[in-house]
Amino acid sequence: MPRRYDHRRVLATTVDAWGRALWLICPDAELRPRSVGRPDPHPRTLPYDALLVTDDGGTIRERTLRGLDLRVVHLDALPNGRLVVQGYGGADDRNARIYGMDGRRRGSFAMGRAVEFLMADRRHHVWSAYFDEGVYADPISAPGLVRWDSGGNRLWGYTPEQGVEYIDTVYALNVDDGVAWANYYPTFPLIEVRTDGTVRLRSTPVAAPRGMAVHGDHVTMLGGDRQPDRLHLCRLTDTEALPVEEACLTLPNGAPLKGYAPPVGRGRHLYLHGSSPRQWYVLRA
Repeated sequence: MPRRYDHRRVLATTVDAWGRALWLICPDAELRPRSVGRPDPHPRTLPYDALLVTDDGGTIRERTLRGLDLRVVHLDALPNGRLVVQGYGGADDRNARIYGMDGRRRGSFAMGRAVEFLMADRRHHVWSAYFDEGVYADPISAPGLVRWDSGGNRLWGYTPEQGVEYIDTVYALNVDDGVAWANYYPTFPLIEVRTDGTVRLRSTPVAAPRGMAVHGDHVTMLGGDRQPDRLHLCRLTDTEALPVEEACLTLPNGAPLKGYAPPVGRGRHLYLHGSSPRQWYVLRA
């Protein structure tokens, strides 16, 4: 993110399905302390106007989103220049908004409580994954992994086969065109869900990975087993992910990778940033 923007006022950031970095900035945000970690930026008032900054291969573009009435915590780009955002503070349970190219709201819908991940692909599919506070308290969040169309209509929710544990919390999510991969607590299987209805479950050797990159018949998992900088390369069979190789991930300058925000998995690419949202890094599997 260019230096002219204040990273302390970034409400949400991601890398979208086209490989563009997005930052949603509230110029009037104030930092509020948390019980753990760094202070969070909060809009001083609702509604407010926010600035969407996009870095597309070094080309910086700006767009103003008008009349946001949520404290946005997740966002992603949709086809045709639209944007989906999710957050807190609305007047009812509709906690997701869709914005058009002109920066004005086009729709709203209830996405459920305790959203851990919100990701969209280039084919009008939106995936939301949840943690336990929503799974056990909200019927929308209860499946743990849900697919929507780009208008906010629910299309699918995860139901495990008999004998398979339900989702408690999704730890890692990877979304590519027409497919999502998720790893979840308590047993940390790898589920592959395609938009044609195919669902496949595989056992994995890694407990609690933070991120995943998937390419062909291989998956690379980041973190897990209380080793946040560990990379696990696994080969996929029909029923399991078999360990092939382990490595230690460092920053490009060789410095150790100490802490990072929840990574963004896009097919073979895994994007992550540290305590500052200004700089995204990419791992290509």
